[in-house]
Amino acid sequence: MVENSKDTARARADLRFKKQEEAATVRQKAMAEYAAESDARQAKTNKLRALRLAKEAEDLANAPATPAKKPARAKKKIA
Repeated sequence: MVENSKDTARARADLRFKKQEEAATVRQKAMAEYAAESDARQAKTNKLRALRLAKEAEDLANAPATPAKKPARAKKKIA
């Protein structure tokens, strides 16, 4: 009987250990996926930022130097 209870306790402990190991594996996998998504998002953001800055620099280089100002209108005299 003592032997049987030891076996039962050992089986429960093994089962609990396996569940903990599975949970740890699932957590590690989820964190790895989260990190990969975060890295991909950051890379995409950096790429888009670089493209935007390049376009802004190109637009600034191709913009006319200064727009021609219209002459000021003469003020009307009130008679």
